[in-house]
Formats: sequence, C-alpha cells, structure tokens
Amino acid sequence: MDLWSWAVSVYGREGVADAALALQDEHGQCVPLLLWAAFTRPVAPDLIDRAVSLARTWEAVAILPLRAARRGLKADLPGAPAEAREALRTRVKAAELDSERLLLSALAELGAAGEGSLPAALATVAAGWGGTVDPAALDRLARALSGSLPRPGKTG
Repeated sequence: MDLWSWAVSVYGREGVADAALALQDEHGQCVPLLLWAAFTRPVAPDLIDRAVSLARTWEAVAILPLRAARRGLKADLPGAPAEAREALRTRVKAAELDSERLLLSALAELGAAGEGSLPAALATVAAGWGGTVDPAALDRLARALSGSLPRPGKTG
C-alpha cells in the first residue's frame, strides 16, 4: 500500500483525525509529515531533515494559504450568498487536500523506510518540525495509529 492510500485509510480510524488535528492546531505540527513519519519510521537524520524542509516549503506555498482561505470562507462574507460561498469553500478544501496529497507523494519519494519505533519516529519528526512537542499528544496519535502500520521496511 502506498503512503497516500494508507494515510486516507488510517485517518478515518477512531481517534486518528482528532489526535492529528490537535497536534496541528494546538501544537503547530504538520499532519502530513507526522503521517509520513508513522508510515516510514525514519531513523536517518539527513532523511528527516530533508522531509522537514520539503514539508515546510509545501506548507508555506500551498497548504497554509489554502487552509486560511478555507477557514476564512466559513464566515459570512458581504455580497456572497451562503450557497456560493460554501461551494467555493468546498473547492478550496479539495485543493487543500490535493496539496497534502502532493506533499505526501513527495515525502514518499525521499527514500526507503527505516526501522524506528512509531513513538520515536513521531517524536523525532515533531522535534525537527519545531513548534510545541507535546509528548501526551504524540502518544495519543501513536496509540490511535497502532495496529494500522506496515511492518518496518515494507512500505510500498
């Protein structure tokens, strides 16, 4: 299974979306990067650095601007009927999801999986990303993801 297919399937599991979005919204983390870390469990510092750099670029150029537009379109806007605004918001949401898919695809191209543990991979990548690294929030994500991961070295 490829990274995107895996990410879509696990994101719907109980607790995964809530844990991932809490890390994003409350702790400044990058959900696609965390999902990549869970899937690949990287251990090589240079690989992690390249992944963080790639994710930062995608977030700055595409993901964050689209997310801001989507969230901004939740509110009533002068001169825009609610139905038209919501239709635009739906298209922006789809573009935001497409940008996350492209980021995951680019991350998947960085190299082979590692042999690290899930908690260690999440913690290392979260620390590399910066923002707040909340061990309890990372543990919630790790617990929600457990049982849904490929075996180390078998990512695609």
